[in-house]
Amino acid sequence: MKIISFYKNETQLIKKAVSGNREAQRFIYDTYAPKMLGVCRQYIKDMQFAEDVMVAGFLKVFSKLDSFKHQGNFEGWIRKIMIRESISYLRKKQFVVYDDEIIEKNTIVDYGNDTVLEVEYIQNIIDDLPQGYKMVFVLFAIEGYKHKEIAEMLEISESTSKSQLFKARLLLQKKLREQNIIGYGAK
Repeated sequence: MKIISFYKNETQLIKKAVSGNREAQRFIYDTYAPKMLGVCRQYIKDMQFAEDVMVAGFLKVFSKLDSFKHQGNFEGWIRKIMIRESISYLRKKQFVVYDDEIIEKNTIVDYGNDTVLEVEYIQNIIDDLPQGYKMVFVLFAIEGYKHKEIAEMLEISESTSKSQLFKARLLLQKKLREQNIIGYGAK
């Protein structure tokens, strides 16, 4: 199937969307929604809530589209909005706890003995992290933010960000070892 581009470039597309052109707005939504749902899903375990956050994020994208300066990557700009919207949602729901004393009883879930780690499997392990650990881990390891940026976004100190990342990694390693996914050589 051949895809015909309706817009010669991204700048033209954004200008049409800013002027209220519904086709241009729909094109932006259809192009970026699948990726942005994945971004929201990294932070929010329940797919329905992740979809709600993504839709709210796109409302913000379209309301602030005229503020996009065309100086960076458009997808990255949308991604930042989705990340902030996800964090805001979690704050409102009070799901985020930054506590150095979190003690979690780890429940081992048998996902099978497949040697190929699938994205869904890894996402399930990340989803099992305490929410504070999870947000810092995703922002640092997946999104590529630095601790200073994470601290500003989450309104925590840099040392708390580093501590949460360290603890998230330890917990992930422990869960993977318990599932015989990583170890000291062969299974």
